[in-house]
Amino acid sequence: MDDFVRNKLTEWGLSDLREKFKDEGIDKESLLRLEDHHIDSLIPKKIQRAKFTKHLKLLKEESKKPCQEAEDVSNAGPSTSNSMFFKGKRRSDPQGKQPPTKKRKNNRNGPLSDANIHSSVKEIMSDVYDKLKQENQTSIQPFIDFLKTKIDELGVNKRELVGVFGRTGAGKSYLLNAIIEMYNFLPTRVGKACTSVMIKVEANTRNPKYEAEIEFIPKEEWSDEVEQQDTDDEERLLAVYGKEWRNISPKNCMDKKYFKEILEFLDNASKSLSCQSAEELSAKLIQYIRSDSSEGTVKRWYWPLVKCVTVRVPNNPLLQHVTLVDLPGYGDRNKSRNKMWKELVGSCSTVWIVTEINRAGSDSGAWKILESACSEIGNGGQCQQIHFICTKTDQLDDSDESNESDESDECDDLVVKKCKKTKRQVLKEFKEQNNIKKHFSNDCLKVFTVSAKQFLKRKRSKPTTLQEEDTEIPALQGFLKQLNDHHSEKLNDMYVCGAYGFLSLMQGARSRDTADAKTKVRSQLVENLKSELQKIKKTTEETYEDFEKRLTKGVKNSESSCDATLKSFLNPDEGGRGFHRTLSCIVRNDGSHSKKPINLNEMLSSKLTDSIDVEFRKTFPNKGKHSPISEVISTFSLDTEKLIEKYKDVELQLIFLKTEEKQIKTKLHQIIRDEKRKVYSSLTEMIEEAMKDGYKEARKFRGEGSLQKMRKKLEDHLHLSKNIMFKEAKDAMLQKLQNLMDKIQTELEDHLNKSIELSLKTDDHSIPDFSEELELVNKYYKDLKDRPNE
Repeated sequence: MDDFVRNKLTEWGLSDLREKFKDEGIDKESLLRLEDHHIDSLIPKKIQRAKFTKHLKLLKEESKKPCQEAEDVSNAGPSTSNSMFFKGKRRSDPQGKQPPTKKRKNNRNGPLSDANIHSSVKEIMSDVYDKLKQENQTSIQPFIDFLKTKIDELGVNKRELVGVFGRTGAGKSYLLNAIIEMYNFLPTRVGKACTSVMIKVEANTRNPKYEAEIEFIPKEEWSDEVEQQDTDDEERLLAVYGKEWRNISPKNCMDKKYFKEILEFLDNASKSLSCQSAEELSAKLIQYIRSDSSEGTVKRWYWPLVKCVTVRVPNNPLLQHVTLVDLPGYGDRNKSRNKMWKELVGSCSTVWIVTEINRAGSDSGAWKILESACSEIGNGGQCQQIHFICTKTDQLDDSDESNESDESDECDDLVVKKCKKTKRQVLKEFKEQNNIKKHFSNDCLKVFTVSAKQFLKRKRSKPTTLQEEDTEIPALQGFLKQLNDHHSEKLNDMYVCGAYGFLSLMQGARSRDTADAKTKVRSQLVENLKSELQKIKKTTEETYEDFEKRLTKGVKNSESSCDATLKSFLNPDEGGRGFHRTLSCIVRNDGSHSKKPINLNEMLSSKLTDSIDVEFRKTFPNKGKHSPISEVISTFSLDTEKLIEKYKDVELQLIFLKTEEKQIKTKLHQIIRDEKRKVYSSLTEMIEEAMKDGYKEARKFRGEGSLQKMRKKLEDHLHLSKNIMFKEAKDAMLQKLQNLMDKIQTELEDHLNKSIELSLKTDDHSIPDFSEELELVNKYYKDLKDRPNE
């Protein structure tokens, strides 16, 4: 199974079928050729089979549509596809002869847009693939296999995630509705919001409908939650089972009668909704994301069973490559929801903290949300920017402004004046957040003051109290457009670069009488690669040694301070029943509280993380590439430019290697961003693992005196474990760090060695002529290369 199939099954809410498809070896080509009898044997469950069949039918129609469009343009010549994912056979004439490739015109009155270039190059590469597929010579089979791999790599689109945090009532739903310019799309009516449900909003690029994919938690996890229910679960059980919840037991909690509307939940499958209008979809969604007693038509509220809802809206260019994610602030007690929460939070390139403007500067809740998540989005994540968004500027309390004199502010408008003052307050407060500053510099923060209601009123041609620009919604939309465009440019650049390199390789392999030059160039390239790899190895070894020294000090500090840390936590100012419930929740959730920013494991590992935080941010920055490892990768070079000047006979092969070098360096930077999260989070994860037995024993206590018994059990467990667990945490992190360093070396060496061998040992004159395609793609490549960086 390739990435395309894996991604499609995930997108369709059928992730649990991936192992089956992997075992059967289903790739993109075979996926598009599946018939009903194949599907019946692959997918025994009726609901999953029906869902899969529906999505596959749409995919096949989309794949065929570009071919039909091409035939409409010209009745002569073969059908072509604008999608790299369509690989149907080209039509032959009645005598079985292959028609010639359609001649492309390159008469342009100016530079093409990035989107048009991308589309054109995709079409070219689709034709190239079809042409190669008609060749029956085994000698060029490695090229065909290589092309398949390149298509898979070039077709992957990792979306930009913008995480949205904020307490209930802060105006997150109004904000998101305003951003996508859809009034009341995400429910904003008064009611109790489900803070456990993650909502992803992105563009629907498949059809013009409003769609939602509802992913449920595993039914086994819900059964376990019901079995372990306590007074904190009353609200959740009431939502799912109604007034019958008091009679529910683990034996009958999964009875089919409770889940008639969501049979997908019992099949561990996702539920799909598809509507013609935003209003229709919004009405259907409400029972999955909210619990609202005022909504009398709804008998069941399913938000406790929902892990994530993905909403797709049509015709929204801002979200073409960007996903807005409405996130709970502190993770979740449910294991699968918490795992997804961590994955999403750690993948966000931007985070929005939403709070009301009247309390923005002093809103401890907003700052606690940011502080609790900073290790997940900072050193343990990929966040490059934090936007503090102050909402409801149209409801400003300006009573303190009438007597205030601010000579530096010449603006007479009290609302605008208050907004400016709020921005200064937030920036000042950010500079004083020491724990957050370990992960982010001052220039990472921007402050926006918005009124979503006023913006939407103006869009509906209603009178408002604020000018559109004063709502600052356009500024946030502008940011998303810039983020989307930048992502699109990167994808386009890498796609065209890869296509140009591959066509150069194909055409270069047709060259004659270059054996001597190839031998000399290959020898020089191998030598250059070895030398450059040594530079990387030296840098990674120095990095490892530095972290080892810092962590050794961190272990000593942790061992000497952990008892005091735990004692302080177990004996807070909050006493009696209040803390009893807090501690019960913490031991039940292996050290964390799902409704408060409390994580005992992070407290115990804090001295370890403190020892490396500053250096970790320098070594693995989320923003920019100014670190020893990033720079040594960026400056890595096989010196192909000089070799091209000296060996013109193998210029095309060297062009291919130059593009491959660019591709692998981009891949390495992404690997570092992904893997460094695992490296950093390993410290706290190991402490949690070491404390698990203590939590397990502590949660057994019930009744009178249980609070003191829980305290004693945790203290005893820490006393017995502290001389081991901090060292094990250090070793675990260093091992993951070493694994990352090894992966950098291995990926770079294996990829370029394979590319060198492929380009300089392949010599087959029977390979079809792609000179026309190479010439055109080269022009597109130069167009992109010559454009100024904005």
